[in-house]
Amino acid sequence: MKKTVSIVLSALMSISLLTGCSNSTASSASASAAAASEVPSEVTITDHADRTVTVPTDPKRVAILSILPLPSMLTIYLDSASSIVAMEPGSMNAAKNGVLSELYPEILNVSTNIMDGNDVNIESLIALEPDIVFYNAGNKSEQEKLENAGLTAVGVSPTKWNYDCIKTYNEWMKLLDQIYPSHASDREDLVDQYSSQKYAEIQEKVSGISEKQKVLFLFQYDTKTMITSSASFFGEWWCNAVGAENAAHDVNADNSNAVISMEQVYAWNPDVIIITNFTSTSPDDLYNNAVGSDDWSTVKAVQDKRVYKMPLGSYRTYTPGVDTPMTLEWLAQAVYPEIFKDYDVASDVKEYYKNLYGVELSDEQVEKMYTPNRAAGKWN
Repeated sequence: MKKTVSIVLSALMSISLLTGCSNSTASSASASAAAASEVPSEVTITDHADRTVTVPTDPKRVAILSILPLPSMLTIYLDSASSIVAMEPGSMNAAKNGVLSELYPEILNVSTNIMDGNDVNIESLIALEPDIVFYNAGNKSEQEKLENAGLTAVGVSPTKWNYDCIKTYNEWMKLLDQIYPSHASDREDLVDQYSSQKYAEIQEKVSGISEKQKVLFLFQYDTKTMITSSASFFGEWWCNAVGAENAAHDVNADNSNAVISMEQVYAWNPDVIIITNFTSTSPDDLYNNAVGSDDWSTVKAVQDKRVYKMPLGSYRTYTPGVDTPMTLEWLAQAVYPEIFKDYDVASDVKEYYKNLYGVELSDEQVEKMYTPNRAAGKWN
């Protein structure tokens, strides 16, 4: 692990040397001012819905709908949440109960009063006068509402790249770099390099495994429903990324529609259960049979005490985001503790945030990330 971190550190140092040593402070300031003056006021882009959209560059007022991880990503990208005027309650709840609101307290001032149930309240949104509204590229009806209201809408897709968290994150970054030219940098390439190196490192270590661990993801679970990840959701990618078998691979449903029963869980008898932060349920709830009348006592993962709650980093780590490479490391160690016993996740996540995003995490914040509270699982 330290070798990988060292590679990234060396890359960062090289970039610093190449861009900084030959320029004085005064000339650097002049160059920055010149570059800023050359940024056009508008740019025409192709969004993830394959729409051609002309948008203002470096927008000052942004609303984010239905792409719940994007507010956290944009906040860290800009090193500020001050330009975000609206986001959905599900995004706010993750920020409020995680470290994002500690790192960027201004995010708590963002309005969430833009929804009528599951639908956007166009009047409330218009009143906020956003320069750009980011929305889920797959939500055609929402797109039409925004366009009919005369709002500049940019589609962002969580599914276009087959639930590949690394590829999806990179494509989001590329889109932001076009819209925010004053903030575009080599960081996108460094994040891609770091994530790809982490993925390759894990793949190499698990390549010789003869019997894969069977993993069941619980995306949502309470007394009303149990939803997992089939082959068409992020859980499949996470399993493949760490050399595991997705227990629910053959469930015939995509995205968050893979509803399952205890009878199916008994038949799969998973070695490991991973609970996301899209539910308030914790490992103790399974150990103690605390959810309705469901009996988990005969399930192997429960008997072996191998039920884990996913970390809550800058956002819920099941989805693509800032924390993806560190979540890979955490999950690999959870599924194959002996193979990845040398990983020091707490130390590595500190280095990752500091070197790639300039964010200093305290010991307490790292602990909070990896022991998230129940409230983070609420969507509103």
